[in-house]
Amino acid sequence: MRTRASTLVGRDSEADRLAGLLDEARSGRGGAAFVVGEPGIGKSRLAAEAVRRAQDAGMVVLRGRASATGPTVPFRPLTEALLSLVRRGVPLPADALGPYRPILGRLVPEWSTGDSGPSPDSLIMLGEAILRLTAAVADGHGCVLFLDDLHDADVESLAVVEYICDNLHTQSTALIATARSEPGPAFDLVRSVSRRESGTTVELGRLGIADAPAFIASCLGDPDVPAGLPERLWRDSAGVPFVVEELLHGMVDAGTLVRGEDGWRLRDTDATSVPPTVARAIVDRAERLGPKGWLLCSAAAVVGRRFSLTVVQRVTGIDDRSLLEHLHAGVEAQLIARDDHGLDWYTFQHPLTAEALRSRLTPVESADLSRRAADAVAELHPGLPGEWCQLAALLRVGAEQPVEAAALFAEAGGRALADGAAGSAVALLQRAERLLADAGEPGKRADVLEQLLYALAEHGQFDRAFALADALAGLPPERRVALHVRLAWAGHIAGRWDEGMAQVAAARALLPEDADVAATAPVDVIAAYLAMDGPGEDRHAHAEALARPVIAAADRVTPTALCQAWQVVGIVARDRDLAEARACFDRVREVAKAGNLSIWEVYGVIGEASIAWLVDSDVTVVEKARDAALRVGAITLAENMAASIAMDSVLRAEFALASAQIEAALTAVRRLRLVAVERFLYVVCAALAAHQGKRADMERALAAFRAAGDEAAQERPLAHGLAGAICALLEEDGAAARRELAVAAEVEARSPTTFHLSGTNGLRVLLSAVDGEVGVGDVVALGGRPSAAMRWNRQFVLFAEAVALGRAGDPAAAGARAAAARAAGEPFPMASNLALRLVAESARRDGWGEPVAWLREAEEHFHGAGVAPVASACRALLRSVGESVRQRRTGTDRVPARLRALGVTIREYEVFELLPERLGNKGLAGRLHISPRTVEKHVASLIAKTGCPDRAALVDFARRFRD
Repeated sequence: MRTRASTLVGRDSEADRLAGLLDEARSGRGGAAFVVGEPGIGKSRLAAEAVRRAQDAGMVVLRGRASATGPTVPFRPLTEALLSLVRRGVPLPADALGPYRPILGRLVPEWSTGDSGPSPDSLIMLGEAILRLTAAVADGHGCVLFLDDLHDADVESLAVVEYICDNLHTQSTALIATARSEPGPAFDLVRSVSRRESGTTVELGRLGIADAPAFIASCLGDPDVPAGLPERLWRDSAGVPFVVEELLHGMVDAGTLVRGEDGWRLRDTDATSVPPTVARAIVDRAERLGPKGWLLCSAAAVVGRRFSLTVVQRVTGIDDRSLLEHLHAGVEAQLIARDDHGLDWYTFQHPLTAEALRSRLTPVESADLSRRAADAVAELHPGLPGEWCQLAALLRVGAEQPVEAAALFAEAGGRALADGAAGSAVALLQRAERLLADAGEPGKRADVLEQLLYALAEHGQFDRAFALADALAGLPPERRVALHVRLAWAGHIAGRWDEGMAQVAAARALLPEDADVAATAPVDVIAAYLAMDGPGEDRHAHAEALARPVIAAADRVTPTALCQAWQVVGIVARDRDLAEARACFDRVREVAKAGNLSIWEVYGVIGEASIAWLVDSDVTVVEKARDAALRVGAITLAENMAASIAMDSVLRAEFALASAQIEAALTAVRRLRLVAVERFLYVVCAALAAHQGKRADMERALAAFRAAGDEAAQERPLAHGLAGAICALLEEDGAAARRELAVAAEVEARSPTTFHLSGTNGLRVLLSAVDGEVGVGDVVALGGRPSAAMRWNRQFVLFAEAVALGRAGDPAAAGARAAAARAAGEPFPMASNLALRLVAESARRDGWGEPVAWLREAEEHFHGAGVAPVASACRALLRSVGESVRQRRTGTDRVPARLRALGVTIREYEVFELLPERLGNKGLAGRLHISPRTVEKHVASLIAKTGCPDRAALVDFARRFRD
């Protein structure tokens, strides 16, 4: 006899909603649905029916479940879902996953690539990996990710689920999850996702009285239900399906409900008192299994809702035959069910079952069973791998062994932190810290506090980390030093310089006066990083002075501290000697490789590659560095490199390629929420528009950059010098370009940046030479700066030397410098031709170089690029020296269709483009290298063709048209 419903009853509309979700997913429009309700309301039953339909339709199903009665295992429901593919033998689509495979390999060992792989330190990256996996395995039929009991999931799993929900709409994946409708992180997630319309909520209410007969009939397997039974069960269960099922089972066992030849018959029609909870019925069923059956169920309940039969047998000592007999009896009594994790695993059919059984144990019985279970786990699983560590910790708590439990919670917390689950690590380490504080174990508590501080910083809980400073009092000095260092790192990561420096001061005060470098190195390294973060013109020198002794004592400090010290010196050295900086980053790589610190090795490779790119414009080294990051799954670093590659394409005037690279990179970083990289890409996007003379597009990109917080951004000088100044020069507005460069220099002086392409040591030097503001000695001195040796800057500095030498009366030397400048600028056709236009007048006046040929070359380039102001300026300069100029009547295609329909010519459109700047006729004439009278004629023609009443209205029309 079944006492569980075989069909869904009273859930038609909810089932239809889930069916619609599956249909949408199969058609390529994925989505998420959360089935919510109180315990026992039928959430899992409804979701399971949807999953069955998905399987019948050929969809791939990944099934996972969270649990609160066992250990808090980071990513448990996600890991179970992935393992469900492994158990079914579904092959891993390795090619589709690419760099994301190492992340999944950390959760599923069978999918490991053999590389160390990254810790999934970004939950977003884990979510992205799962998204890509589900998209790959869908194979045209669709995929379902089913996560049961999400209310018991760890915070990391919830964060990954949120990311998946936000990004399902473009692929053939449906996420179905169940959660209790009670306060907690899971329900907060459900409401948040629903508000953003990233998923829907399917809320289950209690069954109505009208549904009771059909539900009971489904449970009994007979459409004829005794009179009065539906009303009685509906009243006593309050319409909760699980309680109905349990009550039915109890009535059958008690003989109140019996089945005869004429069907089911209710012997006792009088009202019976319902137990305050269903626990009594569950306990009665367990006790009817006999002493050994009761012992088996009790031991299993202590272990958790899901339990290993081997562990339970070790605890109870029941022989194999009796164990299987009583296990089968428990299955028949619907207390126990086989779990899908393997032959050794079973589960209670409902969380209330385990809770009810534990409530019947005396404290002595519970502690004894917990101790024996903890011992059994330790014996059967040496080293307590995976979730066994947390399970053993929970059992030691139940056995009233707090110190042993704390050690296990600390070990589990450390493992969670290593796996990137900082939230779980915090929860586990806090539990260990409280147990040790209550047990009066200050030394062991200090060890846990050190880990906890680091976990809090990694999880962004900086206030809680700093609040723990008071807990340091009374600890041994050496322990307090280590903990203050951890707090200082938290200050550095959080950008809270004052608090970080206060922790450094506290750590130094505890160090003995004769402390050697091994003891001071951790303090000095973090002090060096904080020095670079803080105010003061000498902060770089101070940072280096702190890092150098650590390097000198390489054999007495940890590899991590040594890598950090070399990185500090490398960052500082970039401002004085690029070769030295390269050598420092090379040392970072070597030390990291020897110490098996893969992420630091990648940092070293990237540091070297960035310098090589800046000095030699060799983008292949950047591409190799990106590949190195991808090999270890360092996706954040790889996306940084992708942004640099897009910038390289902009500088090379490969605008179509750059546009595609920027679009792809922005899509990735927005999805991964890499805010810093996104901000840099906005500047790259602005430079892309600026280097084509597209001011409106540039301004839109800069508006996005400002919205991302440009006032404190290191990229701000780039926005002015590499975007604003270049765009102004392409508009032939030299004054505006000089203002932009002055702002860039002012910002750099006030807040030094690691981005050296803003023009301060390149384009601005050239314009100063053209204006006669600097001589040969000044230019040589400016050109001696490391950033001036970078190839993009070097072309401008060499041209500046040529201008200064020509003015000083040395045309031969000027010509040689110009040739060197052209060679340096060979990868950058737009910049090189712009420089030719800028120096041509000085070259003609002072008699050096080939100004006429240069102007023709520049005119040809900018005419072909559609940058009319510069092309027009080149033609005007050629005419001024008596040179013939090729007529350029093409370019009508530059005129927007709307204006072309009004009869606006290309020359009129060139005026129209500049009108929003509200320049007078003389200003417009100077920008376009035509006469004020010609400007006046074009303006009058535009007023007539556009139907504007006057010039002011035409200016407003031009501004609206541009925006």
